[in-house]
Amino acid sequence: MACRTAALGGHVEACESAACGFTRVAYNSCRNRHCAKCQSGAARDWLAERTADLLPVEYFHVVFTLPAPIAAIAKQNKAVVYALLFEAASETLKTIAADPRHLGAEIGMTMVLHTWGQTLTYHPHVHVIVPGGGLSPAPDAGGHPKAQQKGANTWIACRPGFFLPVKVLQRLYRRLFLARLATAHAAGRLQFFDALASLSDARIFARYLEPARRIDWIVYAKKPFAGPEQVLRYLARYTHRIAISNRRIISVDDTSVGFTWKDYRDGGQQKCMTLDAHEFIRRFLLHVLPDGFQRIRHYGFLANGHRKAKLAAIRRLLVSPEASPQDVAPPEPIKTDTPPDEPVAATPETAQPCPCCGGRMRITDILVDPRRRRLRFDSS
Repeated sequence: MACRTAALGGHVEACESAACGFTRVAYNSCRNRHCAKCQSGAARDWLAERTADLLPVEYFHVVFTLPAPIAAIAKQNKAVVYALLFEAASETLKTIAADPRHLGAEIGMTMVLHTWGQTLTYHPHVHVIVPGGGLSPAPDAGGHPKAQQKGANTWIACRPGFFLPVKVLQRLYRRLFLARLATAHAAGRLQFFDALASLSDARIFARYLEPARRIDWIVYAKKPFAGPEQVLRYLARYTHRIAISNRRIISVDDTSVGFTWKDYRDGGQQKCMTLDAHEFIRRFLLHVLPDGFQRIRHYGFLANGHRKAKLAAIRRLLVSPEASPQDVAPPEPIKTDTPPDEPVAATPETAQPCPCCGGRMRITDILVDPRRRRLRFDSS
């Protein structure tokens, strides 16, 4: 609520042209990761860093979701269950990809947590971006039929347009997640309130999970990306997205909030919804993450500890094992049309030209953030 208002301080800019005399005030951003105004800039910075990770291969998009009974547990145990969601989904992909019957390779992936549906309802799930292939697990691929190169450090490519079988992913993901959830319950890491309070009892909790063991958990793979540019455009929309952007809000008054949403059950048609103000705030706050929780994570050969070294090795394999570093340099940064939720506010480092005459704007005054003011006493 205080973002880019006087409550956070800012600065005053004035046009250097005496004939113009235009002035404006630029207030500071809150930099909160749940703020619609701040995340577009954070997304652009993050994408600039991720450009160097792109490989000249096909990319796939996989989504792992939680059924409603498990989502109810997640709502009361966000930090624990969200972490289990990352662990189970990443372990599922790595295990199935490492199986020689499917791919037989070490893959890399970027995972992003989302917790909302179009109408701000609670719907925890992770989006996974995966390059279409991986490194052979053994020094010698042993004549692997999918290998591009024989010998050490083999790159194994997926079949064109196909990553891994979804049904196999579903079953393993369900088993791994429920096993980890039961372990967390036995260790006393879960808390239950209100209608779920009885789940503190181990026997009741076990009975509660039984139906979830018999249903299909939704795991789906979307159509492969058309190329690196499309990967970045997608990431620009998803990595730093929050529950609702400012441009979707169409009306606000003292009692209600109106916003647009897409009804995917009706062909993706855009519709309008109006909620009581308190209900709108309640739904929005469902998606505020626990303090310090990392919602973007990397696994496999994209893990932070060895990402640069493994990507360099993969690029050499994709060109030629004898290729020089100059032949396999990381791609140049790709300009993306990241749609900002709000115009980026001017800062002392990025002052925009004068909107009246196009001249140079100069900072003439600093507005101190009231929260940082400190009383000074004369001790002489």
